[in-house]
Amino acid sequence: MSPLRIVLVGYGPVGARLVEELLPSVRAGTVALTVVAGEPVEAYNRVLVAEYAVGNAEFDAMLVGDREGAEAAGASVLLGVRATRIDRGAHLVHLSTGETLPYDRLVLATGSRANVPTLDGVERPRRDLADLERHPSTLVARDDELPAGVTALRDLDDAERVLAAVRGRRRIVVLGAGVLGLELALAAAHAGAQVCVVHHGPHPMPRNLDRGAGHVLRSALRRTGITVIAHSRAEAIGFRTDDDGTRRFDMLVTADGKQVRGDLLVLSCGVSPRNELATLAGLRTAVGVVVGPDLRSWTDPDVFAIGDCAQVVERTEETAGRRVLPGAPSGLIGPGWRQAEHLADRFAAEAEGRDAGVVLAPEPDAIVMLKAEHVDVVAVGDVSADPWDDDALAPRRRVAQWADPEHLRYVKMVTEGGILTGFASVGMPRTAAELTLLFERRAELPADRSLLLRFDGPDDDPSANADAFAPETTVCWCNGVTVGRIEESHACGNVTVECVGRDTRAGTGCGGCRGRIAEILARAAESDGAPSLTA
Repeated sequence: MSPLRIVLVGYGPVGARLVEELLPSVRAGTVALTVVAGEPVEAYNRVLVAEYAVGNAEFDAMLVGDREGAEAAGASVLLGVRATRIDRGAHLVHLSTGETLPYDRLVLATGSRANVPTLDGVERPRRDLADLERHPSTLVARDDELPAGVTALRDLDDAERVLAAVRGRRRIVVLGAGVLGLELALAAAHAGAQVCVVHHGPHPMPRNLDRGAGHVLRSALRRTGITVIAHSRAEAIGFRTDDDGTRRFDMLVTADGKQVRGDLLVLSCGVSPRNELATLAGLRTAVGVVVGPDLRSWTDPDVFAIGDCAQVVERTEETAGRRVLPGAPSGLIGPGWRQAEHLADRFAAEAEGRDAGVVLAPEPDAIVMLKAEHVDVVAVGDVSADPWDDDALAPRRRVAQWADPEHLRYVKMVTEGGILTGFASVGMPRTAAELTLLFERRAELPADRSLLLRFDGPDDDPSANADAFAPETTVCWCNGVTVGRIEESHACGNVTVECVGRDTRAGTGCGGCRGRIAEILARAAESDGAPSLTA
C-alpha cells in the first residue's frame, strides 16, 4: 500500500505541531510528508516575536520546530521555498523553485499577515482574485512593502528593526492599542525606549475590555511612561530624507491635526489570513479559508486548513447559501495547536485504514491576557453589560463591578443564572486567577461577589486556596496542561519553567502562564524540601 502523500504549506508554530504529530506515521512509512516553509529559518513561535524585538528572548528559546528530527524520520522540509500556485485538478503544488509537488492531501497553514491601514504615504495593495491573477509573483506569499522606518511585527526581520530602535533609545510610535501592540509598547518602554501609542478608540483593548477596565489600563500605561493618544484616527505619514537619500518615516498625522513624531512606526492594527493561494485555487474563502469542523475545505475534500488561515464554519443548507459567513480564525496559538493535533490523528487513521474518529470540538471563549511587567490584564467573554442595565432585557444576567482607579485596580464580573460568562480584570492578578478557574469550570460565583476581592488583599494566603492547585486545574490554556501534569514533571526532576516546558509544552505558547508554573514549582519544591529553581 502506497503511503498517504501529504503536503503542508506553512511552517509556523501550528505547521510545526502538525509535523511533530505526524512523525510516527512518517517513520512507519504510512505517510509521506513534505513541508513548504516560506521563511529560510527553523519554525519559531511568532507569539514571542515582541519579546525578541526588545531583547527579552533569545531566538533559540523561540524555536518550536525540529527540521533535523523531521528529516531523520523521513519527512522533507523545504526552507525558504514558497508555494506559488495550487493545481487542484492535477493535485500539484507549484513552488517558487519551478518544481511541483504531488499530493493526496494538502494542508494550508499559511498563517496571517499584519493589516496595513489606509494611510497617505503607504501603499496598500489589494488581494482580490483579479489582482492576484495579474500580479501573483508580488502578492502571493509575500508581505506588503513598507517605507523605511515603518514596520509591522510578524517575523524576525520586523523584530530586528524594532530591536535596533529599542537599543538606540529611539522614539517608537505604535499605531493600535490591541493586545500585541500594548505588549510591545510596555516591553519597549521597560527596555528604555520612548513609546507613544496612538489609537482611534475610546480606550485600549476595546474588543476585550469595557470602558472602566479600559480607562484603568490607560492610566496604568501612562504611569509606565507611555504616551497614549486616544480618539485619533491616523490619516497620513510624513517623511524626512536621511543624509544617504533614504526617505524615512518622520511623523504620523491624525485626522484631528495631531503630528506625532518618531523614529519608528509600528503598525499593530490586527491581522488578516493569508488566503491568496486558496483564492487563486478557487477554494471558498471568507475572512479565512472556509473549512468544516473536520478542517476540510468546503470546496475540495482533499484540501484542509489549520491555524490563523482557517475559518471553521459548519456547512448547512443555511450557511451554504450565505454570501457572508459567520466567525473568523481565532488568531490564537492554542486552538491552532489543537487543530494540528486533531488533523494529524485523522491522517494517521486514514493512512492506516481505520476510522478517523469524531470532529474537532468547538473552542470555548478564549481568555485574553496582557503579558507585561507590573500591568496585569485578564479578560474573557462579553463584558459590555453594565450593572444599571434594564433587568427585563436579561432577567438572569447580573453584573458586579468594583473599581479603584487611583491604585489602578478594576474588576467586572458578568453572570447568567449565577454562572460566570465573562469578566475583565486590571491590576487584580489573584482575583483574575480565581475567576479564570471559575470560568473554566462553569462554576457559580459566591452570592457575595466582594468575597472574590480578598484574593488581592494584603492578608490573603495563596497556598490556602486549594482549588488553584487542584491537580485537574488547567494552567497552560494553549497546550491544555494541568497542575497535576506539572507536578508529575517536577517529580521526574524538571525543576525549572524551561524544563517543564520541554517536558509538557506548558508555557511554550503565549507565555502567559509562566508565572503560574513557577508558583507551582516553588510550592512543589517546598513540599518535598528541595530548593526552588524556577528561574
